[in-house]
Amino acid sequence: MRIRPAVAVTFLTAALSASVLPATARAADPAAADDTTFSNVVVNGGKDIVLGLTTRKTVTITWTARDPEGVAASWAYLWHGPNTDDADGILPLYPPSGTCVVSPADPTTSTCKVSIAVSAARDFDHNGLAGAWKVLAGAQDTDDNWTEIDVAGTANVKRYANLTVNASPEPVKKGRTITVTGKLTRANWESGTYTGYQGRTVHLQFRKKGSSVYTALKSVTSGVGGSLRTTTKAKTDGYYRFVFTGTPTTGPSTATGDFVDVR
Repeated sequence: MRIRPAVAVTFLTAALSASVLPATARAADPAAADDTTFSNVVVNGGKDIVLGLTTRKTVTITWTARDPEGVAASWAYLWHGPNTDDADGILPLYPPSGTCVVSPADPTTSTCKVSIAVSAARDFDHNGLAGAWKVLAGAQDTDDNWTEIDVAGTANVKRYANLTVNASPEPVKKGRTITVTGKLTRANWESGTYTGYQGRTVHLQFRKKGSSVYTALKSVTSGVGGSLRTTTKAKTDGYYRFVFTGTPTTGPSTATGDFVDVR
């Protein structure tokens, strides 16, 4: 079901009684569908939206709306699913009108912004919501024609990941074997816990004491329950850490380096 933003109640009420047009663009006046255009759609500053189990954050959508008659109101929201009528996720549930500023140099163009309060515990109840979300953008011009574009932009929503690391023995003699273990987990929105992420590539890195730069040593694949285990030779004092670069549905994570004293 398409949720209509609460702007220009008179014209939207009439529009709701009109026949439904294809999902790519819907307008009260078919001739006006090509009049309004949307560009420069940016969600969360262009960064992924990474959510843990109880994460609360404000996500901003910005865009440019242009209409030859001028833009009277504009709105945008995030949705997930095969189409807007069968969406299994909408943010926010009741989309407000965006705040728009008319360009001083071009009265047909407005820059708009809307802020969305996102709560992982409230808005994400199943893991299938991780991945690509789409931005619906709509506008009403000064002649009360309105246009909505179902896919004016996209955003990635990802599950928060966590990494641990432990290098032992400590201290260790130079040339001896160091065993590095850890665990890769990620937020499970369905169970409300962090669960192991198996079969993912994780990189072991080392930073020499006194240096600020980590170098790659080897790659490890997470096992059952997200377990990590590998070995390396002790050469000098320093810090060992695991790094996970993320996937299309899971955010990146870097473990805090674990220091080993080499004697």
